[in-house]
Amino acid sequence: MTSVAPAMKLSEDAFLGDRLRIIQPADGYRAGVDAVLLAAAAPASAKGERPAQYADCGAGVGTVGLCVAARIPSSRLYLVEREPELAGLAGKNILVNGFSDRAFVVPGDLTLNALSPGAPKIVPDSIDHALANPPYHAIGRGTAAPNPLKSQSHAMTSDDLELWVRFLTRIVRPGGTATLIHKAALVGRLMTAFAGRFGGLLVLPIHSYATQPAIRVIVQGTKGSKAEPRVLPGLVLHRPDQSFRPLPKAIFRDGAALDLAQWPNSAHDCP
Repeated sequence: MTSVAPAMKLSEDAFLGDRLRIIQPADGYRAGVDAVLLAAAAPASAKGERPAQYADCGAGVGTVGLCVAARIPSSRLYLVEREPELAGLAGKNILVNGFSDRAFVVPGDLTLNALSPGAPKIVPDSIDHALANPPYHAIGRGTAAPNPLKSQSHAMTSDDLELWVRFLTRIVRPGGTATLIHKAALVGRLMTAFAGRFGGLLVLPIHSYATQPAIRVIVQGTKGSKAEPRVLPGLVLHRPDQSFRPLPKAIFRDGAALDLAQWPNSAHDCP
């Protein structure tokens, strides 16, 4: 007798002050703060420029890309995802949020060679801004998550980060940007992966509280730039009473932008 896999338990969650509804696994990998911060850091086209093309790489259920779609009405989004279950949910989220005219799921494994049948089909040098939230943990370190999708979303081999950046390099146009969010402790690996591919790196440490070390880092680079990297003043998420500071609150509830090119600004100085 053929066994039938149990149906995935799902939840529908509000993002950006209920401007966005995201269907995602209830028990597996779940998008949250990191996805919204990464989306906020996506550059917007200057006034008068053509609509920009964005790629959410390793998109999962599409939270990063759809947060960009909600903030930038002229954007065109490609959600790149290898896991069929998550890619299917990303397609549902596109429909639920009314973005089917400008957001598209691109199935495929971005770590594969471009000529492989399983590689994502995106035209080289065609994307203005690529975004990625790669897995944070190395395979073989610690205990794997019991949920297979969660385990795959949280872990990668030691070489995979390099492969992710190679993919971004392939699809981003000259002068376009790649933006990643990752564990702050691995910023050195990020800088190494970006070297020779994306220059003018902007490095933003993210702190839960002003008195604590950075927990995450956002790194944004420009393809072909020869400019030196800059480490920016850190973004602090919380006041001592655990409430959000003004800019993070505006990002999470209103979909405000986190413009690294103009950082710091008056919003950064608010207590």
